[in-house]
Amino acid sequence: MASAESITVAQLSRLIGTPDAPVVVDICIDPDFNEDPRLIPTAFRHPHGDIAALAPGLAGKNTVIVCQKGLKLSQGAAAILRTYGIHAEYLEGGNVAWRDAGQPLIPAAALPKTNAQGETVWVTRHRPKIDRLACPWLIRRFVDPRARFLYVSPSEVENVAEKFSATPFDVDGMFWSHRGNDCTFDTMIGEFHLQTEALQRLALIVRGADTDRHDLAPQAAGLLAASLGLSRMYRDDLQQLDAGMGLYDAFYRWCRDATAETHDWPQPSQA
Repeated sequence: MASAESITVAQLSRLIGTPDAPVVVDICIDPDFNEDPRLIPTAFRHPHGDIAALAPGLAGKNTVIVCQKGLKLSQGAAAILRTYGIHAEYLEGGNVAWRDAGQPLIPAAALPKTNAQGETVWVTRHRPKIDRLACPWLIRRFVDPRARFLYVSPSEVENVAEKFSATPFDVDGMFWSHRGNDCTFDTMIGEFHLQTEALQRLALIVRGADTDRHDLAPQAAGLLAASLGLSRMYRDDLQQLDAGMGLYDAFYRWCRDATAETHDWPQPSQA
């Protein structure tokens, strides 16, 4: 049972991917990290010797500190943050326990470079429909919660990427794009090693909606309809993305928790 200052792997795994996920800070020392250079989804690295510098940015946020085994480094760092009024816990067993439980780990080498603020910056075509909402949702919920997304004219995506050090996605010929029958959402799940059962189920729905193959999943037609509705509701792409986050949150929770549930009201009359 977790203490008041700790969180278990099972508890953290239920939070990641939801709007209630905590900030996850990896403070492993370099030799330990270099033995297995992967990160818990949404985690970012920070030196344990400078942990107090994080306090201003963590105000009002639930935080989980992770080290290799959940011992002195993470427990000490979480304790320091609590002296600043931060709700900070350490992950029991650390990265080793997370790995041994078979939870997903993102290869650090797969992550794009960040800007001066530590944020990844992505750029794609304006007026998003499916992939260009699904991929930002995946990134913010599982890769980089602070990620920024730039929606620009199709002809300017590559130029903006070059001038503003942004990563282009869902654009023909780019690394983060469609591959064969798979859509960009599939590509990101594969490259970030996020092949959980729930995300793979969601990927099938996204692929069906994005490639007009509604036979892949009956929910694909509903996702397309909702997405097209959002595109008519919002002229501003970032406002549409904000609304789309809630849409994909709902689809993800169905994929993870509710696929066996049915709705049969009204009840058939009893003879």
